Amino acid sequence: MDAPKAQFRRVATRSGQPATLSFDGTSILATRGDSVLAALLANGALIRRLEFGGEPRAGFCLMGACQDCWVWSADGGRLRACTTQVADGMVLFAEPQPLAATHG
Repeated sequence: MDAPKAQFRRVATRSGQPATLSFDGTSILATRGDSVLAALLANGALIRRLEFGGEPRAGFCLMGACQDCWVWSADGGRLRACTTQVADGMVLFAEPQPLAATHG
């Protein structure tokens, strides 16, 4: 299977402290200050699929209004990926996880 393709491409160089987060068990490199959504999409992470056809999609409004980019933290909390800044060590999932699976 081909590696996922980024759905987001940075057009300007960002400076800042590096951060690493985990999304569905995959390590994602980012820059502190990035939104979680920008970091995920730049690294080819799949958040949603189109309802008809199943193609990957990047989100809808990208500004915190549509609730299309929810991700779940290891503690079960729900975050808007487009308005949440990356923090080093974040553990996130595309779908809610049973607490036993994340705290086992």
